[in-house]
Amino acid sequence: MNAPLPTLPQTDQHHLRTAEGWLGLGDWQSANDELEEITPQLRAHPGVLQVRWHVYAAARRWALAVEVAGALTRLLPGEAEVWVHRSYALHELKRTTEARDTLLPVLDRFPDDATMRYNLACYECQLGNLPAARDWLERAFALDGGSQLKRQSLDDPDLEPLWTEEQQRPS
Repeated sequence: MNAPLPTLPQTDQHHLRTAEGWLGLGDWQSANDELEEITPQLRAHPGVLQVRWHVYAAARRWALAVEVAGALTRLLPGEAEVWVHRSYALHELKRTTEARDTLLPVLDRFPDDATMRYNLACYECQLGNLPAARDWLERAFALDGGSQLKRQSLDDPDLEPLWTEEQQRPS
Protein backbone atom coordinates (compact mmCIF):
# COMPACT_ATOMS: atom_id res chain seq x y z
CA MET A 1 0.00 0.00 0.00
CA ASN A 2 1.29 3.45 -0.88
CA ALA A 3 1.81 6.02 1.83
CA PRO A 4 -0.68 8.91 1.73
CA LEU A 5 0.48 11.80 -0.40
CA PRO A 6 1.69 14.88 1.44
CA THR A 7 -0.58 17.87 1.14
CA LEU A 8 0.90 20.82 -0.67
CA PRO A 9 1.08 24.04 1.35
CA GLN A 10 -1.59 26.62 0.49
CA THR A 11 0.77 28.78 -1.57
CA ASP A 12 1.86 25.83 -3.69
CA GLN A 13 -1.75 24.69 -4.09
CA HIS A 14 -2.54 28.16 -5.42
CA HIS A 15 0.29 27.92 -7.98
CA LEU A 16 -0.90 24.46 -9.02
CA ARG A 17 -4.52 25.59 -9.49
CA THR A 18 -3.33 28.64 -11.39
CA ALA A 19 -1.21 26.43 -13.68
CA GLU A 20 -4.30 24.29 -14.34
CA GLY A 21 -6.21 27.45 -15.19
CA TRP A 22 -3.56 28.56 -17.68
CA LEU A 23 -3.68 25.11 -19.29
CA GLY A 24 -7.45 25.41 -19.55
CA LEU A 25 -6.92 28.66 -21.42
CA GLY A 26 -4.42 26.98 -23.75
CA ASP A 27 -1.38 28.80 -22.38
CA TRP A 28 1.13 26.10 -21.50
CA GLN A 29 4.00 28.60 -21.13
CA SER A 30 2.22 30.49 -18.35
CA ALA A 31 1.22 27.16 -16.79
CA ASN A 32 4.86 26.10 -16.80
CA ASP A 33 5.93 29.43 -15.30
CA GLU A 34 3.38 28.93 -12.53
CA LEU A 35 4.68 25.41 -11.79
CA GLU A 36 8.17 26.87 -11.45
CA GLU A 37 6.85 28.98 -8.54
CA ILE A 38 6.12 25.83 -6.52
CA THR A 39 8.58 25.07 -3.72
CA PRO A 40 11.45 23.20 -5.45
CA GLN A 41 11.32 20.20 -3.08
CA LEU A 42 7.62 19.74 -3.85
CA ARG A 43 7.83 19.82 -7.64
CA ALA A 44 8.01 16.00 -7.65
CA HIS A 45 4.64 15.78 -5.89
CA PRO A 46 2.30 13.61 -7.99
CA GLY A 47 -0.24 16.41 -8.32
CA VAL A 48 2.42 18.74 -9.67
CA LEU A 49 3.80 16.05 -11.99
CA GLN A 50 0.34 15.39 -13.41
CA VAL A 51 -0.02 19.03 -14.40
CA ARG A 52 3.59 19.05 -15.63
CA TRP A 53 2.73 16.14 -17.97
CA HIS A 54 -0.10 18.20 -19.47
CA VAL A 55 2.26 21.16 -19.92
CA TYR A 56 4.77 18.99 -21.76
CA ALA A 57 2.03 17.42 -23.87
CA ALA A 58 0.67 20.84 -24.84
CA ALA A 59 4.22 21.93 -25.70
CA ARG A 60 4.73 18.67 -27.63
CA ARG A 61 7.81 17.95 -25.51
CA TRP A 62 7.19 14.22 -25.67
CA ALA A 63 10.54 12.99 -24.32
CA LEU A 64 9.99 15.03 -21.16
CA ALA A 65 6.38 13.85 -21.02
CA VAL A 66 7.58 10.23 -21.07
CA GLU A 67 9.95 10.92 -18.17
CA VAL A 68 7.25 12.59 -16.08
CA ALA A 69 4.71 9.85 -16.84
CA GLY A 70 7.29 7.21 -15.96
CA ALA A 71 7.74 8.82 -12.55
CA LEU A 72 3.97 8.92 -12.14
CA THR A 73 3.62 5.21 -12.93
CA ARG A 74 5.97 4.55 -10.00
CA LEU A 75 4.22 7.01 -7.68
CA LEU A 76 0.62 6.21 -8.69
CA PRO A 77 0.65 2.68 -10.19
CA GLY A 78 -3.08 2.27 -9.51
CA GLU A 79 -4.06 5.24 -11.70
CA ALA A 80 -4.91 4.23 -15.27
CA GLU A 81 -4.40 7.75 -16.58
CA VAL A 82 -0.67 7.79 -15.83
CA TRP A 83 -0.15 4.60 -17.84
CA VAL A 84 -2.20 6.01 -20.70
CA HIS A 85 -0.17 9.22 -20.64
CA ARG A 86 3.11 7.32 -20.71
CA SER A 87 2.11 5.15 -23.66
CA TYR A 88 0.65 8.12 -25.54
CA ALA A 89 3.88 10.10 -25.16
CA LEU A 90 5.86 7.10 -26.42
CA HIS A 91 3.53 6.86 -29.41
CA GLU A 92 4.03 10.56 -30.17
CA LEU A 93 7.78 9.87 -30.19
CA LYS A 94 7.11 7.25 -32.90
CA ARG A 95 7.86 4.50 -30.38
CA THR A 96 4.47 2.90 -30.99
CA THR A 97 5.56 -0.70 -30.41
CA GLU A 98 6.95 0.35 -27.03
CA ALA A 99 3.75 2.30 -26.29
CA ARG A 100 1.69 -0.84 -26.91
CA ASP A 101 4.09 -3.12 -25.06
CA THR A 102 4.14 -0.96 -21.92
CA LEU A 103 0.35 -0.73 -21.79
CA LEU A 104 -0.45 -4.41 -22.30
CA PRO A 105 1.05 -5.69 -19.00
CA VAL A 106 -1.07 -3.32 -16.88
CA LEU A 107 -4.31 -3.70 -18.83
CA ASP A 108 -5.76 -6.32 -16.47
CA ARG A 109 -5.44 -3.88 -13.55
CA PHE A 110 -7.94 -1.61 -15.28
CA PRO A 111 -10.68 -3.82 -16.74
CA ASP A 112 -13.12 -0.93 -17.14
CA ASP A 113 -10.79 1.58 -18.77
CA ALA A 114 -12.03 2.25 -22.29
CA THR A 115 -9.25 4.72 -23.09
CA MET A 116 -6.54 2.09 -22.66
CA ARG A 117 -8.30 -0.20 -25.11
CA TYR A 118 -8.95 2.66 -27.52
CA ASN A 119 -5.27 3.65 -27.46
CA LEU A 120 -4.26 0.04 -28.05
CA ALA A 121 -6.53 0.07 -31.11
CA CYS A 122 -4.74 3.17 -32.36
CA TYR A 123 -1.32 1.63 -31.77
CA GLU A 124 -2.24 -1.64 -33.48
CA CYS A 125 -3.68 0.29 -36.40
CA GLN A 126 -0.51 2.32 -36.80
CA LEU A 127 1.54 -0.90 -36.59
CA GLY A 128 -0.53 -2.38 -39.41
CA ASN A 129 -2.37 -4.93 -37.22
CA LEU A 130 -5.87 -4.03 -38.38
CA PRO A 131 -7.69 -7.13 -37.01
CA ALA A 132 -6.20 -6.46 -33.56
CA ALA A 133 -7.08 -2.77 -33.88
CA ARG A 134 -10.68 -3.66 -34.69
CA ASP A 135 -10.84 -6.00 -31.69
CA TRP A 136 -9.49 -3.35 -29.30
CA LEU A 137 -11.95 -0.80 -30.65
CA GLU A 138 -14.89 -3.15 -30.07
CA ARG A 139 -13.70 -3.70 -26.50
CA ALA A 140 -13.31 0.04 -25.91
CA PHE A 141 -16.73 0.85 -27.35
CA ALA A 142 -18.39 -1.76 -25.11
CA LEU A 143 -17.22 -0.03 -21.91
CA ASP A 144 -18.46 3.10 -20.16
CA GLY A 145 -17.41 6.08 -22.23
CA GLY A 146 -17.34 3.95 -25.35
CA SER A 147 -19.96 5.95 -27.21
CA GLN A 148 -17.90 9.13 -26.84
CA LEU A 149 -14.82 7.26 -28.05
CA LYS A 150 -16.82 5.93 -30.98
CA ARG A 151 -17.59 9.49 -32.11
CA GLN A 152 -13.97 10.51 -31.55
CA SER A 153 -12.68 7.55 -33.54
CA LEU A 154 -14.18 8.77 -36.79
CA ASP A 155 -11.81 11.75 -36.88
CA ASP A 156 -8.76 10.08 -35.32
CA PRO A 157 -5.86 10.04 -37.80
CA ASP A 158 -4.32 7.07 -35.97
CA LEU A 159 -7.33 4.98 -37.02
CA GLU A 160 -7.40 6.16 -40.63
CA PRO A 161 -5.91 2.90 -42.01
CA LEU A 162 -8.80 1.02 -40.44
CA TRP A 163 -11.44 3.29 -41.97
CA THR A 164 -9.68 3.17 -45.34
CA GLU A 165 -9.78 -0.63 -45.26
CA GLU A 166 -13.48 -0.57 -44.31
CA GLN A 167 -14.27 1.65 -47.31
CA GLN A 168 -12.36 -0.62 -49.68
CA ARG A 169 -14.18 -3.78 -48.59
CA PRO A 170 -16.70 -5.06 -51.12
CA SER A 171 -20.30 -4.81 -49.92
